[in-house]
Amino acid sequence: MQGKMKAVLMPEIRKMEIIQLDIPQIKVDEVLIKVKHIGICGSDVHYYEYGRIGDFVVEKPIILGHEFAGEVVERGDLVKHLKPGDKITVEPGKPCGKCKYCMAGDYNLCPDMVFMATPPVDGCLSEYVAYPAHLCFKLPDNMSTVDGALVDPVAVGYHAAFQGGAKVGKSAIVLGAGCIGLMSMMALQSTGVSPVYITDMVGSRLIKAKELGAAGVYGAWAADYIEKAKADLNDEGFDIVVETAGSPHTIRQSTKLVKRGGVIVLVGMSPNSENIVDTAELMAKEAAVTTVFRYKNIWPIAISAISNGNFPVSKIVSATYPFEKTQEAFERCVNDKENVIKVVIEF
Repeated sequence: MQGKMKAVLMPEIRKMEIIQLDIPQIKVDEVLIKVKHIGICGSDVHYYEYGRIGDFVVEKPIILGHEFAGEVVERGDLVKHLKPGDKITVEPGKPCGKCKYCMAGDYNLCPDMVFMATPPVDGCLSEYVAYPAHLCFKLPDNMSTVDGALVDPVAVGYHAAFQGGAKVGKSAIVLGAGCIGLMSMMALQSTGVSPVYITDMVGSRLIKAKELGAAGVYGAWAADYIEKAKADLNDEGFDIVVETAGSPHTIRQSTKLVKRGGVIVLVGMSPNSENIVDTAELMAKEAAVTTVFRYKNIWPIAISAISNGNFPVSKIVSATYPFEKTQEAFERCVNDKENVIKVVIEF
């Protein structure tokens, strides 16, 4: 397809502008996607607000966005499993496929990963995207492109659950009831973990967590919530503690909430890496600490879970904005964090 398309460029922090670009031309193993919906991820908001996440720094104008779904409009000559008109969701990281991590199936750790909207790589906030077909997944008929755009955070939730060894007979608590916290809660539940509790500083998020099936919620503002939570499990603590807030405070709480021999899963990225974890308490409990970096081999699982009704993802959408109001959508995410779980851009 020839012609021009619109895209949203972030030329500097807290500024976005609509520009025109050439419609990308596909390779023989790619499809051209007409973008329909994009979820604004917390990482997108962080780049928009601060221009960096850890060592990933925005040093030149960038197109943000990586949670998206759309419709195939063209396919390359080697593409057989997709055709024009198919609704698809896209796994936004392109690993090299050749390194030892990729060969072992741990492609999320690929040192040469090209991940959308991670500086200096552009993302999907544009009308069309050309992308490798093997990383595009056809959506079932009962899934919309809004659902498809939210497969990414569902995959993060499942990766967190799997890293924690989720299975029937285990208990869990999730620290933080934002988008990833809620996805982690539902992923734990869908793997048979019960009960699953959740905590947050924002009351409206706890209400949403109860709506989505949390066994119980705790207001993190209460000085005695840790004692109450442990009392609900006969003072044992939890088999799995999933920390999604990225706060030094909640990371410290995780060591108090985990039971002897349990697992702490760190999902949220803390801005401060010093003096966070009480290692003496960890060692006394012989508790393990593991971490999450994106996801691996989970996209089909996440799609199936949404399609089967285990993940009512549309219930976490706080607001939908048209493409032309992308900056307004990002400002909403920055300025209304207490009331926003997920904002979606619609074409």
